[in-house]
Amino acid sequence: MAFRPLHDRVVVKRLEGEEKTKGGIIIPDAAKEKPQEGKVISVGPGARDEAGKLVPLDVKAGDRVLFGKWSGTEVKVDGEDLLIMKESDILGIVD
Repeated sequence: MAFRPLHDRVVVKRLEGEEKTKGGIIIPDAAKEKPQEGKVISVGPGARDEAGKLVPLDVKAGDRVLFGKWSGTEVKVDGEDLLIMKESDILGIVD
């Protein structure tokens, strides 16, 4: 099943968090925080401004992005855990 977001929404797949600290301590799954970094899977066509003109999004599929800790809605598509969020929930693009 293909999933295409609408308007200014973005589909993001979380990147896996670190399993060790910098000091070498292994972090168990129960103690890990959810990563705030992900890869953009797909984007909607954009939002409309007051005049009804389509404003394209700044992010594109394949971008690595940072987002807020509680941003987005978690969904499962084809057995894969994804986040759907508005472009405004994305804090920035990681180069």
